[in-house]
Amino acid sequence: MLRFSYSRSSEAKLHLDRNVRRMRIARLGQINQEKPAVLVSDSEAVFVDDLVSDFNRVELENGAIAKLKSADLASKKKVRISDFRIGSPVARPTKVICVGLNYAKHAVESGMSAPPEPVIFMKAPDTVIGPNDDVIVPPNSTKTDYEVELCVVIGKNALYLKNEIEAADHILGYTISQDVSERHWQVERSGQWVKGKSFPSFNPMGPWIVTADELKNNKLDPNNLALSCTIDGEVRQNSRTNDLIFGINHCVWYISQFMELKAGDVINTGTPEGVGMGFKPEKFLKGGETIITTIEGIGSIKNKVVNYK
Repeated sequence: MLRFSYSRSSEAKLHLDRNVRRMRIARLGQINQEKPAVLVSDSEAVFVDDLVSDFNRVELENGAIAKLKSADLASKKKVRISDFRIGSPVARPTKVICVGLNYAKHAVESGMSAPPEPVIFMKAPDTVIGPNDDVIVPPNSTKTDYEVELCVVIGKNALYLKNEIEAADHILGYTISQDVSERHWQVERSGQWVKGKSFPSFNPMGPWIVTADELKNNKLDPNNLALSCTIDGEVRQNSRTNDLIFGINHCVWYISQFMELKAGDVINTGTPEGVGMGFKPEKFLKGGETIITTIEGIGSIKNKVVNYK
């Protein structure tokens, strides 16, 4: 298996270790021209499109990660990540599943009690865009909101899992989601959350997937990561995933009881306190703002908010 040692020097080296799986995977290139890549340092990557066509359901189900683990990537030409647009780390996920009201303090600011079991809803997969692409405020919207979320990427199919421990084996890794919401459509139009969640551009995601083993190697626990969101430099959300009501593995296990999770599916695990709707007066996005969404051990994504034209 491949072991990537992430030196901060420009001459980061690749090391082979047959017992450890650690990597960060990304997709680089213009829209609809992204190519799969593996990071070899914080600033460099190697393209792997000769091994896997893309990071999507078909390739992940057919052993894309295993191919990368067994390949010799050391001889590949390194490229600077900054020379490319970064795409969403999963190509066209077939499901975007969300866990609502999953942070204790966010439930309080929403004026709701902590749910007795996870609140699950979907958003349209077409909402997924690159980590630094523009977020588009819909026509006539006055209640577009932001939500930093830790995103779980499923690595292999999961159905009727027996327990939370088993669930961990089905997680490929973690990335950042900015779960943008339009509160008028979400709350005031019959209370059907999918309506307010499915506008185009409403799920920037990235910048890459940090595999579960890579996160663990860095002595980080997905259930205790710092996560934050700033709007034009103002800190709006600043919390830790240890405020989760239902932990990561529990959510994966729970969802598998009524839905088959497929490789490449993504799960937004909830947002902490500090959303625009929670302020008095409310602080919704109006267009022109810059959102920076950060999660410890993964990185940051940056989105310009623009009005629909």
